[in-house]
Amino acid sequence: MWLKVDPGLRGRFPGLKAKILRIEGVRVEREDAELERFKGEVIKRVRARWTLLQLREEPIFRAYRDFFWRIGIDPTKVRPAAEALIRRVLRGRSIPRINTLVDAYNLASMETAIALAAFDADRVGGELLMREARSGEEFLGIGMEAPRRLRGGEVVVEDGEKLIAIYPYRDAEESKITLQTQRVLLMVCGVPGIVEEALEEAGQVALDYVTRFCGGKKV
Repeated sequence: MWLKVDPGLRGRFPGLKAKILRIEGVRVEREDAELERFKGEVIKRVRARWTLLQLREEPIFRAYRDFFWRIGIDPTKVRPAAEALIRRVLRGRSIPRINTLVDAYNLASMETAIALAAFDADRVGGELLMREARSGEEFLGIGMEAPRRLRGGEVVVEDGEKLIAIYPYRDAEESKITLQTQRVLLMVCGVPGIVEEALEEAGQVALDYVTRFCGGKKV
């Protein structure tokens, strides 16, 4: 399904959309030998496909960077997710090892150049909505020591009870994927300038990788 976007935000950013996939029955492990082997294959493909110069010219990455500038984020300091992962491997570095589910969708992000996020569905309250943040709202992102007070106008995703993401680059600590996660909301993050077909394809690749290494099925 497509994530509901507040009309005011849609007017501010025509073409802004995100796709949500629900996956149930997953088994999340700290690591998996087969996944690590597959990770090496993906990294080889990425290094064969891209150079750092090509990343600067790729329309998908330019669309994310343009959106970041428009929401007040410097994309040379906070890279769009897929671009950041690809840059790491092009510079000879490994990608972060989080857990098997996060690692699997990170590989899908690298393969498709589309930003992805995932949330523990059992820690998400109601219907998701993308909207503008209200001044003074607080957000505790993954790895943050203290909540951040928002200035207002940031693009956020809420579940009717709380913020679960600052879109499209930071997810909340409370709803993150853990080794206890069994049900997942996978978010395919689009921005103006990226066509629906690219988001659909990225969602399918992510679904394939997650279910391959973590089991479960789309519902």
